[in-house]
Amino acid sequence: MKLLLINPPHKSIGSRMAGEHLPPLGLLSIGGPLIDSGYNVQLLDADYSNMALDTLVSTTAGIEPDLVLMGHSGSTSAQPVINEISMRLKQKMPTVKIVIGGVFPTYHWNEILKENQAIDYVVCGEGEQIMLDLAAAIRDETPEMLVKGIAFRAGDEIVKTITAPVIQNLDDYRVGWELMHDYKYTYWGKRKAVVIQFSRGCPYPCSYCGQSLFWKKWRHRDPQKLADEIEMLHRNFGIEVINFADENPSTNKKAWRAFLEALIAKKLQLTLVGSIRADNIVRDAEFLHLYKKAGFERFLLGIENYDETVLEKIRKAGSVTKDKEAIQLLRKHDILSMATYVVGFGEESTKDFYRSLRQLLAYDPDQVQLLYVTPHKWTPYFDEIKNKNIIEPDQTKWDYKHQIMETSKLKPWKVIFYVKLIEVILQVRPKAIGRWLFHRDKKLRKAMFWYNNIGRRVWIHETTQFIFKSRLLKKPVPLNNMWR
Repeated sequence: MKLLLINPPHKSIGSRMAGEHLPPLGLLSIGGPLIDSGYNVQLLDADYSNMALDTLVSTTAGIEPDLVLMGHSGSTSAQPVINEISMRLKQKMPTVKIVIGGVFPTYHWNEILKENQAIDYVVCGEGEQIMLDLAAAIRDETPEMLVKGIAFRAGDEIVKTITAPVIQNLDDYRVGWELMHDYKYTYWGKRKAVVIQFSRGCPYPCSYCGQSLFWKKWRHRDPQKLADEIEMLHRNFGIEVINFADENPSTNKKAWRAFLEALIAKKLQLTLVGSIRADNIVRDAEFLHLYKKAGFERFLLGIENYDETVLEKIRKAGSVTKDKEAIQLLRKHDILSMATYVVGFGEESTKDFYRSLRQLLAYDPDQVQLLYVTPHKWTPYFDEIKNKNIIEPDQTKWDYKHQIMETSKLKPWKVIFYVKLIEVILQVRPKAIGRWLFHRDKKLRKAMFWYNNIGRRVWIHETTQFIFKSRLLKKPVPLNNMWR
């Protein structure tokens, strides 16, 4: 049986503006076990080249797959194009079976199957074992109801089978790295790169985030096996940069340190980047030198906000003091810090933006990323604000880089003005410019220039798109109307 994994073309800023792409880890993770089970598996990464849909459909028809599997890391904003692709594929290839998966489909399976007759199955949750079971059921023509963790149509009825068990041992399923053979994936300045996971899940109950709900529990790879896999990627594929997709890789201090030490022993001269909790950086102060020695050059710190009241409201379980200390500790060890600030948790006023700017300046991060709160239906945060209004009903723009929620104290143009102003001030202040030009680590100077060049393009794109192409609702509607 021939299976085709499709990474759909995505309109988001992350896909189109960076000029570089990382491989679709989710699809490769599905592909590896399927290959090992004897299936003929191919990858069509349409996001890599922003492939036109007509070309995508004709290319797929030429491959003649029995089963098409689609998913995207930005599953909420990618779902509209997945719907369109699936309908075009079914018109061209009526007998092909179409399966989709990801976070958004996991929680919206019912409406997806109701509204799109072209999609045959929705995988709900972690897909490695579920897809093995589903592919076998389709091949052997056994009842789909026996497959755990899927939704599908049974006649006129839409049914969902019992939830599949959480994968206990992540090392039981290998990533199908060989599927990326024809794609030149790069990151961090056109250097060959992959995205990888040390762990899945997060033990913290932040109300706006669905990671703990989707992954169910925090688990990690075997430290030595992951270090061996990274060595293989470096030796066999020429990989220089590893981008960690973990929500919280250092949750288990002992396991995380063991991984760093195992990787250091390889002496691979890699560049590592990822996300981490600020309080874990503070916790690991005594061995942060191992982070640097292993190759880490930048961490995104999930700070989210700088108001203790807001942090408590969204159950962030962080503190302003530790956030600032983490940035200082990273700088001491020549690791770049990227601080995030999410607009929309409160009813921000001009004064609030001014306070946030002052707080960011006090934090003094090397880089900054401003995002907009995006209320996903499966999070507790959605229930807290479901009666508030949205101004952006276009699902393709629910990507954290567009204003979604109405702000009662400020017009949308004022919000984006303040956001863009804060970004400019943070990136062109004398301290920031001094680091670009004179940082003692040449590699970090180069990395900062690379990021600033992308940031400049994104800044111009976001501003011009808002001015000339934005179609925000003049009469906002309740959030709850978006997902009935």
